[in-house]
Amino acid sequence: MSKTFNIYCDESTHIENDGQPYMILSYISTPYHLLKMHNKNIREMKIEHYYKGEMKWSSISKSQYPFYNEIIDYFFSNDLNFRAIVIDKSQLNHEHHHQDHNTFYDKMYYQLLNKKIFPENYYNIYLDIKDTHSYKKAKSLKKYLERDYSNIRNLQIIKSYESELMQLTDVLMGAINYKLRELNKVTAKNNIIDKIEKHCGKPLTEKTAKAENKFNLFFIDLKNGN
Repeated sequence: MSKTFNIYCDESTHIENDGQPYMILSYISTPYHLLKMHNKNIREMKIEHYYKGEMKWSSISKSQYPFYNEIIDYFFSNDLNFRAIVIDKSQLNHEHHHQDHNTFYDKMYYQLLNKKIFPENYYNIYLDIKDTHSYKKAKSLKKYLERDYSNIRNLQIIKSYESELMQLTDVLMGAINYKLRELNKVTAKNNIIDKIEKHCGKPLTEKTAKAENKFNLFFIDLKNGN
């Protein structure tokens, strides 16, 4: 029996020349019929902790640590799944591959999604709006994916404040980027990373098994094509 899944995608330090070492694309997925439950549960946690506004990795501080600590436990206690791919931008060579960065962006999103899109299910994919070019990027990505998949019901951009799961994607992805860049400046953030790593059983600097569903992390080696 087919199921429908919602996928909430986000990206971090993805601009080609932003001076940051890594490009990260990620998503959280949920069975569609459980979406309202997750939104309700997260919003109730926000109320309980007097947390206002969006969840963001950049917002984590000592005073907000109890809330984010509970959010991480919540993620690992249910059916929500996370996947991220990491690209070392020092390996970028668009000229060699006869592409621009926008084409590369589409290819990397394809790599993020295609391993977890199965023909027996249907998918609604949501991207976080970043700028005025986001609509064009979403249209291009949809066209790119539809060459191989006929079971994508919807692909559109939304604002992150509209989705609790989009916000949670930002938090988990932010933890990966923070650890990779060895920032280590905020104790609360370091503690959140420690909690995620304990749940995963390995550091955020290591890839997971391909079959891992709960927290799937993949480092793309552009030099070797994998």
